[in-house]
Amino acid sequence: MREFLTAAFYKFVDLPDFADLKAPLLACCEANEVKGLILLAQEGINSTIAGPEAGVRAVLATLRQDPRFADLQHKEAWSSKLPFYRMKLRLKKEIVTMGVPEVSPTKMAGTYVKPQDWNALISDPNVVVVDTRNDYEVGIGTFTGALNPDIQSFAQLPDWVAGNDALNPASGQKPKVAMFCTGGIRCEKSTALLRAQGYDEVFHLEGGILKYLETVPEAESLWEGQCFVFDERVSVGHGLVPGPHGLCRACRHPLNDTDMASPLFEAGVSCPKCHATTFETQKNSARERQRQWELAKARGDQPPIGQTLPRAA
Repeated sequence: MREFLTAAFYKFVDLPDFADLKAPLLACCEANEVKGLILLAQEGINSTIAGPEAGVRAVLATLRQDPRFADLQHKEAWSSKLPFYRMKLRLKKEIVTMGVPEVSPTKMAGTYVKPQDWNALISDPNVVVVDTRNDYEVGIGTFTGALNPDIQSFAQLPDWVAGNDALNPASGQKPKVAMFCTGGIRCEKSTALLRAQGYDEVFHLEGGILKYLETVPEAESLWEGQCFVFDERVSVGHGLVPGPHGLCRACRHPLNDTDMASPLFEAGVSCPKCHATTFETQKNSARERQRQWELAKARGDQPPIGQTLPRAA
């Protein structure tokens, strides 16, 4: 059922006045009944929003009235229920946090590769393919043969790059590298990082995994599994069809059927991945939050959204 439109977009562009954009953009979203998250920083914009089609297109049109966003590209998906409960707009130091301020995607990002050309590139045995996403994202799906940095946050990627033998061979000759992420934003920054370090042949998947799954036929695909997304859909597959995964409200990790059948899984409280890392007092607090969420949902109210539980030492 095509009831709600989700639009994902980002753009690296110099925004010295980014703080001034917050109030009018938030007002536009609220006036058009659009929910989701928008991040603004001096280096650009990063967002996923959803709502009625007319509302989402009105927000995109408003953004594109600014000459700096005139060529803003977005990816679309449809769902029968709204994948966000609230609208949040945050001001940040970076729209995707790497912590290497001298890296500028607007000046030194790698070469874009169209989804239809991606298979040929990553099938080349002389190309090192790198998944730039976090470990829990890679855990439910990735491209055949891709290296998994096994990181918990994008800010850990620079250290992994510096210590990886495939990227830093004993011969000293830097390899050809292909990098990818969910929508394209992280691999723009990661390819800029490599180019700043002297890698000449660096490529990234234009539009990210989502554009690949949207445009490449499943019969021709080199993608295995599902793609984690940061909204209530949790995961999507080919054609951007919502996947089978649930989400742990405590640690925000995707859950498969086995995880949800585990005795360590308790809706809104814990899962096999985080059960041992939180204290019982925290679990009791989460149980009360879950109870209030279920009561609000039964009444037809907007459910309160809880926060991730702090981890036990």
